Amino acid sequence: MPAVSQFVQRLRGGLAVASEDPATAAYDRIMRRLGISVGIAGVLVGCAELPEIAEQSKLAPTWWVILAPLLAFGGYPVLAVVSAVAGTRAIRVVSGCAALLFLGALATIPFALELHTVDATTVWPYRVTPLAVTAAVLAWSTRLIVAYLMVATSSAALAVVYTVAEFSPATITENFLRAVGLSALFVWCGTAATGAAARVDRESAIASRRAGAAAAAQARDRERARFAALIHDAVLSTLLEASRAGAQSDVLQRQAERTLEQLDECRGSDRDPDLLDARSAVLFLRASVQEINPSIRFATRTWPGFDDLRMPVHSASTIAAALGEAVKNSLRHAAVPGREVRRTVTATVSAGSIRIVFTDDGAGFDLAAVSADRLGISMSILGRMRQLAGGSAFVESLPGEGTTVTLVWGGDGTR
Repeated sequence: MPAVSQFVQRLRGGLAVASEDPATAAYDRIMRRLGISVGIAGVLVGCAELPEIAEQSKLAPTWWVILAPLLAFGGYPVLAVVSAVAGTRAIRVVSGCAALLFLGALATIPFALELHTVDATTVWPYRVTPLAVTAAVLAWSTRLIVAYLMVATSSAALAVVYTVAEFSPATITENFLRAVGLSALFVWCGTAATGAAARVDRESAIASRRAGAAAAAQARDRERARFAALIHDAVLSTLLEASRAGAQSDVLQRQAERTLEQLDECRGSDRDPDLLDARSAVLFLRASVQEINPSIRFATRTWPGFDDLRMPVHSASTIAAALGEAVKNSLRHAAVPGREVRRTVTATVSAGSIRIVFTDDGAGFDLAAVSADRLGISMSILGRMRQLAGGSAFVESLPGEGTTVTLVWGGDGTR
């Protein structure tokens, strides 16, 4: 029941994924909405085709009556549910399966129906072709989508030639062009939507990097202005009163004490001109990762009190350098032949501390076998974090099991 409730809320557009990556937020939302739409469309098309399926199934064996509709439409309810409750990767997998299953349905036609026995203009799977091509849009790159479009439309047209009792070269050409044209329209709409969302995310990433740098600069400017105002209003006023007072003055003493307190507050960590709050620190770290590889997923999680985080820029720079080294090491050494390596950075922010975890599911390595003269881990990651006040780092890896690098900063260096 919770999954059903979540699905309904997603349909209404009122539910966001808690761990949604801001770097791919627009693309993820478009993929979820398209996945739900295509999934529901598949169910509706299947229901609309039931009379034709029943009519043409009279000429086919029982196994095909069950198998062909299941292959052609079975993936779409799953796609709708997965799009509502899971992420983009799962949507791609299910969409690809739905598209391939449709080809399977077309492939069964010669084994189930006799040559030229269907008394209709088309066989029913032909009309499902644009839907299957739309599912392919959610699953693959543009080149694979175009290849699938040609294979699916050609196969559907050949299925019509094989099954329909009366046909001519003109009807064959018409059926092929109709399938290609309608499918191409859906491909254009789908790729335009996902491409626009990807562009929005790229612009958002650029804006985030600029916002991180601007936040640090604004913090320094505000502190300098506050300090200048303090010097003008308190320090100079106290010195002026001291020069005028000819004897001991209780008022002057209190004013001097208050000025010293203000200067002491200004010297404290909460007034550090190079201090970043939680949002600025996350933007700063995300920018350091995206400058190396923009495709790496960067997720943020927060605990109560995260707004209290105050991180010096030099601490953020040290963590960013260590994180960047972990990313570069992964890109250089974690590749696995035949598949894509997934890389993710998760920043967990709580009151006064931040924890950065970089993971990949790549080749991995044996930590004990790493040579002492290999400085990438010992100095550039672990050494950097050990030298940072309040910092620590851990590296976990096994051959074939991927690598996890954890960077922790507890705020001990802010005071």
